[in-house]
Amino acid sequence: MDVLMLSRLQFAFATFIHFIFVPLTLGLSFITAVMETKYVRTGDETYKRMAKFWGKLFLINFALGVVTGITLEFQFGTNWSRYSEFVGDIFGSLLAIEATAAFFLESTFLAVWVFGWEKLSPKLHAVCIWIVAFAANLSALWILLANGFMQHPVGYVIQNGRAELGSFLDVVTNPYGWNEFFHTVTGAWALGGFFVVGVSAYHLLRKQNVDFFTKSFRVGAAFALIFSLVVALVGHRQGNIVAEVQPAKLAAMESHWETQKNAPMYLLAVPDPANEGNSIQIGRIPSILSLMAFNDPSAEVKGLKDFPKEDRPPVTLTFSAFRLMVGLGTLMLIMAVLAFISRHQPAESSPKLLKALVWMIPVPYIALQAGWAVAEVGRQPWIVYGLMRTKDAVSPIAVEQVAISLVAFFVVYILLAALDIFLLAKYARKEPA
Repeated sequence: MDVLMLSRLQFAFATFIHFIFVPLTLGLSFITAVMETKYVRTGDETYKRMAKFWGKLFLINFALGVVTGITLEFQFGTNWSRYSEFVGDIFGSLLAIEATAAFFLESTFLAVWVFGWEKLSPKLHAVCIWIVAFAANLSALWILLANGFMQHPVGYVIQNGRAELGSFLDVVTNPYGWNEFFHTVTGAWALGGFFVVGVSAYHLLRKQNVDFFTKSFRVGAAFALIFSLVVALVGHRQGNIVAEVQPAKLAAMESHWETQKNAPMYLLAVPDPANEGNSIQIGRIPSILSLMAFNDPSAEVKGLKDFPKEDRPPVTLTFSAFRLMVGLGTLMLIMAVLAFISRHQPAESSPKLLKALVWMIPVPYIALQAGWAVAEVGRQPWIVYGLMRTKDAVSPIAVEQVAISLVAFFVVYILLAALDIFLLAKYARKEPA
């Protein structure tokens, strides 16, 4: 493999592992804040214990997530220096704001929250965790605005062979970036809800601390239901934006080859070995693709054959990841409804439902990873859509250098992910102090 493929594998692997930590951090920070707020408002000590119990799991995930995230930014200099040289004025400013205005705010007030239980008033202490939750999601905003520029570049001018900042306002109001932010964070909040529901169901099956985990179950079920629904609605809007600004990605998501009106959607598609550039499509639903893309069943949807071969994304992976995301998202909504219905007496619910909710814990993780595969693989062959190709962004370095660093990343990141899963499982199984 060449430097380009090795660099892509390294960044994809590091991002994949880092994103195991990110959504739980975003979701659990808000859930912990809600629990502590309930303690402040009601004086119920159970909610204080809940904030401490779930806050400990949040801390474990946050600490290991920071370690895996730091190296990602360095790769823009080591593996993707030509990209950094071309768009550094724009991309670098957004990452700098993320670090100084969001991450430092989050880490500072997290320390105050951890060590301030007996030193601050309950109200002031609750404010600290709200600031942590706000800053964590603010951090996600700046990163996703940077990614939004890569998906739909705006606010730039080409000068001296580089993309330079033309309008900072256009960059930070990029509709693609903002919708991507809401789609990602609402998915993360739904994941946080399922995590709390799943762990609570584990303890309720064993009749452990029933009052404690019943109240936790209620909070988690509300988060899971509300944001499983919202993420679907925001996802539909994201599809509209993709249809407008990235028509090749939309065509790849649906394995849609021929430009046509009343475009159908297919449930399954596999490459046709007898006809290169086509696929065998199964489960035709008339006009649904036109309706989903443009909110008009008669709208024309551009097919992959209208794009040059060198501008087409990988179809099979994009199509499959999109189907996986939508399928698991539908399952999440169904299970969230069942959890919400049983929230008042989850311990008396069917043991089969509680067991199913325990097994639901990894489902939102897989759905979110599949969504990011759609976003990033579907953007190819561009690193900045329509502006710079991925093959032109890689650093001029030796294959051996990237190969060695890829192996090192693989070993270290797998160990960190395993440590995170081990510690979360260990402390999630323990009874609250």
